[in-house]
Parts: sequence; structure tokens; C-alpha cells
Amino acid sequence: MTDRPTDSPGAPAPILYAHRHLLGIEGLSVPEITSLLDLADSYVEQNRQADKKRSLLRGRTVINLFFENSTRTRTSFELAGKRLGADVINMSVTTSSIKKGETLIDTAMTLNAMHPDVLVVRHPDSGAVNLLSQKVDGAVINAGDGSHEHPTQALLDALTIRRRRGRLAGLLVAICGDLLHSRVARSNIHLLTTMGARVRVIAPPTLMPGAIERMGVEAFTDMRQGLQGCDIVMMLRLQTERMQGSFVPSIREYFRFYGLDYDKLGAAKPDALIMHPGPMNRGAEIDSEVADDIDRSVIREQVEMGVAVRMACLDALTRQSTSNSPLGAS
Repeated sequence: MTDRPTDSPGAPAPILYAHRHLLGIEGLSVPEITSLLDLADSYVEQNRQADKKRSLLRGRTVINLFFENSTRTRTSFELAGKRLGADVINMSVTTSSIKKGETLIDTAMTLNAMHPDVLVVRHPDSGAVNLLSQKVDGAVINAGDGSHEHPTQALLDALTIRRRRGRLAGLLVAICGDLLHSRVARSNIHLLTTMGARVRVIAPPTLMPGAIERMGVEAFTDMRQGLQGCDIVMMLRLQTERMQGSFVPSIREYFRFYGLDYDKLGAAKPDALIMHPGPMNRGAEIDSEVADDIDRSVIREQVEMGVAVRMACLDALTRQSTSNSPLGAS
């Protein structure tokens, strides 16, 4: 991947991403993932300059369509679009006011009539973003659909790791917590295994998906055993809003066995990095002292990488929409 193109005339550097949409990580190749990470890497440097804004997407329209609340992800996409010079519109739709199927399609058709270049969509139902992508002319980015995928989160996590460790291949990564309801875990498993990392998943039996080993991971129900020798410890948020019934006896019991503290972290490598997609439930998923460890916690870096990754995705997909070459599969 060559340097990030500027606003000056000339052909842009090539991006090895030939898809119309970004609906998930599953199915992406090593060159495609690497290309997006390389482009995002250049945007990290741009975002650290005094003049952060570019006119790359001047005249383009990005609509953030969120059927679920997410201040962090929506703000990150909004900032990414504006830093590239796009017109950004935020639309929040409460889940109580919509129905599945026809209403979602009606929404898609209405928005399509406005000719947006990119729709960034978050929806509580798995597959809803894919359905919407079939009904619009512009590019669609999945900002999280049900328990299915959250591709930009996995990309920003990968960029954070790569900038700290210089690689993804060969690293031992533990993903810990509410795996059953986590789209973040699924996207990260797809990305990390594709890029040559070894992945372990750690959860109580009630929050461990059945046959998860088929995704190419090692499964553990004992935290210390699973963390043994790990390079990266990635904690997950307890998705209480998706839980129907009781999955853990209590928050106190959950933290005792599966919350990350220095005692459990001692099983990992001494320099193991600590990650969390946020928002954190301190004292439930992670101890405050561990979360704020300035030497090992990269949680705040993940937030910074999120803006750069979303800039890269908007850049890549809007280039596809103007390309003369045939579009790849979505």
C-alpha cells in the first residue's frame, strides 16, 4: 500500500478492496484487510495534525442510520465523514417505532430517493443491514447488526494491535466475556484467524456459543487457563439488553470469575495488551486499575483508531462507487 493520496490532482493510490459494501469481515481476504488497515494507518497521522480536514468526499452524502443507540460508533462515523469533507446526516430511529420487513424496506427506498453515497447502518436484528443493502444504490457499511457482525470494530481493534505489536500473525489473542451475544467477538474472530493470529475464547458456559470451535478458536471456561501466555486480552461488554432470562448469577459473581483484574491477568504475558470495545462496565467486566493501566491498556487508543478506520472505509467504498471496473461481491 502506498502513501495516502492528498487533495492534489493525480490518480489515487490503489485500494485492494473490490466490494460495493462492508457488511462483515467474514469472507474478506488477507490483502483486502491489509489494504484497509494500511489506509487507516495513514489517516491516524492525518488526524494528529492541526489541520485534520480534507476535501476528498466533498459533495458526497453520508447518512448514519441508527436503529440502536450508540454514541461512540455514531460519533466516530460522523467525525470520519466530516474530516473527509462529506455532508453527514444523523438519523436515529427508535426500535419501538419500526417493524421488521416491509417497514425497513420502505425506509431504504425513501433514503435511496435522496441519493446518499454511503449509508452507515446499525440495527438490532442480524441480517437487517444485508437486507437494506440490497435495496439501495449507494454503499452500505454495517455499524453492527444484532449478534452478527461489527466489521469496523474488528478493523480498529486490529489496527490498534498492529501499531503496538507490528503484526497480527502469530499473536495469541484471548477474547473474554459475553461471547454468546457479541457481534464484536464474531468479527474479531474472523479477522484475527484470517490474518494468522491464534484466538482463544473465554466465557462461562451460559455465555459460550455452541460449537464455537468450528470458527477456528480454542474455547475455555476457566479464565486463568485461557489467559495463559496470551499476547492480547480483549474483554467484552456484558450485553444485558440482549439477554432474555438469567445468564449470570450476579454481577459480583461474574466479576469474581470472569472480570479482568491483575490476579487473572498474571496468567498472560507480562506485556500483554488490554482491550475493551466500550462502553466499559467497571467492576463487572474489568477492574478500574487494569482499565487505566497506562502501560498496558490500549482502550483509549482503540477510540482514536476507530475514527481513522471509519475514514478508510468511507474512502474505500466511495472510490468503488466511482470506479469504472466491475464491482465485486458485497
